[in-house]
Amino acid sequence: MPSISAVLPAYNEEDNLPRTTRAAVKALERLTTDFEVIVVDDGSRDGTAAVARRLAEEMPQVRLVPHAVNQGYGQALATGFDAATKDLIFFTDSDGQFKLDEIERLLAHIDEADLVIGYRAPRRDPYIRWLNALGWNTLVNLLFGYAARDVDCAFKLFRREVWTSMQVQSRGATFSAEFMVRARANGYRVVEVPVTHLPRLAGQATGAKPKVIIRAFRELIAFRRRFRAPVRST
Repeated sequence: MPSISAVLPAYNEEDNLPRTTRAAVKALERLTTDFEVIVVDDGSRDGTAAVARRLAEEMPQVRLVPHAVNQGYGQALATGFDAATKDLIFFTDSDGQFKLDEIERLLAHIDEADLVIGYRAPRRDPYIRWLNALGWNTLVNLLFGYAARDVDCAFKLFRREVWTSMQVQSRGATFSAEFMVRARANGYRVVEVPVTHLPRLAGQATGAKPKVIIRAFRELIAFRRRFRAPVRST
């Protein structure tokens, strides 16, 4: 029986969080009895934390891990991964743009991989976000070698040891790129599978904000300067 921690980072997602959290619990209940859903509230300015507390009262598998102030997407994920207690870690965003029952698609491959990662097929975002993502993917894969078809796809399942074996320093939008680059460099087995992507129904995406983009490029440049792929013996 799989043992799964599901991590849901959330920033100003009070309207989406109930639907996403309940969908995660429902999907995991079909797969295992050994699971937890960790909601990381990244210093939201709306009622996200209060909603998460109510969900935790309603469903014993849910727990809230709050940030007092907003620290960034990567830090929210890192906090959730550190709080995870199960053998496998799954994460997705709280915005409701994925079908949570497709966790089963990832789990079907975990015996042959250390990470099973989704790619959005197709991506249901505005054209400018799609174009930005294409450029970002291309840049990451050029700078570090192939990392993933869809580096930032927030639908990934991996063994907890993958996280505990590395030190990801990026704490903004570069987090996923650094995580995948380090996983590849450490020789972990990766399987990529297509997953359904849905339009956002409520709330507002923050990934395209100028300060988020500027931070991402600064972190990417800093990571490129310090990253050294391990030398493999032949």
